[in-house]
Amino acid sequence: MSQVEKNEEVIVLGAGIVGVSVALHLQQRGRTVMLVDRRGAGEETSYGNAGLIERSSVIPYGVPRDLSTLLRYGLNRSADVHFDWRGLPRIAPWLWRFWRESAPNPLARAAVDMWPLIERSVTEHEILMSQAGVLQQLRKTGWIEAYRDKRTFERARNVAETLHRFGLNYDVLDTKALQQREPHFSNVLTGAIHWLDAATVPDPGGIVKAFATLFINRGGLFLNGDAGDLKQTGSGWSMPTASGKVEAPEVVVALGPWSDTVFRPLGYKIPLLMKRGYHVHFDTKANISLNHPLVDVDGGFLLAPMSQGIRLTTGIEFARRDSLPTPIQLDRTEPFARQILPLGHRIETTPWMGSRPCLPDMRPVIGRGARHKGLWFAFGHNHHGFTLGPVTGRLLAEMITGENTFTDPAPYASTRFTGSL
Repeated sequence: MSQVEKNEEVIVLGAGIVGVSVALHLQQRGRTVMLVDRRGAGEETSYGNAGLIERSSVIPYGVPRDLSTLLRYGLNRSADVHFDWRGLPRIAPWLWRFWRESAPNPLARAAVDMWPLIERSVTEHEILMSQAGVLQQLRKTGWIEAYRDKRTFERARNVAETLHRFGLNYDVLDTKALQQREPHFSNVLTGAIHWLDAATVPDPGGIVKAFATLFINRGGLFLNGDAGDLKQTGSGWSMPTASGKVEAPEVVVALGPWSDTVFRPLGYKIPLLMKRGYHVHFDTKANISLNHPLVDVDGGFLLAPMSQGIRLTTGIEFARRDSLPTPIQLDRTEPFARQILPLGHRIETTPWMGSRPCLPDMRPVIGRGARHKGLWFAFGHNHHGFTLGPVTGRLLAEMITGENTFTDPAPYASTRFTGSL
């Protein structure tokens, strides 16, 4: 391909669900946009999630406060959390801040701050999916939060009752009612909460690719390049790509767990950490099906019906982003998954591994890079990157183009972080 210099109004770095959504929303508001990624659309973190558009998860995933759970985590005896302790010196300050932000009052404030994004998550997905011609893939059947232990089930019921102020819809299921919704389940689960407001898709990576195709069909440029080559110029920002040098007065950093490769060299001290996760797909025995994504809370894993098969996803691994995979959580949870549903063979020989970009106060960074003209951020969505991609795209595009924003963006400003890790 010939090396041509390209000039547009905005460069968006990162072709995951957040970056592609930002590019689409800017394009719809009349901006000319270049989308740049080292790979294809939706091939990193956006590919490997559970396909949930999680309108029901209004309380962020904080640190449990009970000592027994923390002890199990610390001794690596829990399937839902695993530590690579070699990285402890680096992550300890982050974990301490995460612990403090998980106290009841800060967690309640985080829930209030996140609600405007969570509330519109399904609606904003529907809009883009309709435009991209993939709305038929949206399943408005919710997901199931299931329990093996009666005590943890009762606690979950009590917590669910406190969420009425958010207008959430759910059904409480005993073992018999659960088996009516999932006829192939065993009776190992004592009860469940079926959250009804969430939606799901069977191929999240495919949805992102469909959004990227829509962006291209509307005249957008999708180029291959390394965000680490981004440079500030007198008139804005520039970087080399496989198609030549590109320049624009504004740039959006939407690189998920790799966003620090841009903001750290520019002097921003944002405490971004990666929570790694794994998945593998299983085929199923004849006439066996799974109708809803299921989280086995006591078992520490999730099962989801996907286009590739039944996806088993793990909880959290605290490890360096680029250290070798250690899929011990998959091996621990697979026997428990088989207790629930008759799974067949693993489809992949090597499990998939990805990284969730997380911030200790459980809010993303959405907004202006205060120290540089024309620099914008959209990353750090914790466990809700796929859920919040389209609504983030809308909010940031409104900010960049000077529109009235649908919600106050102040809780997501990068300036809330003044220290360093």
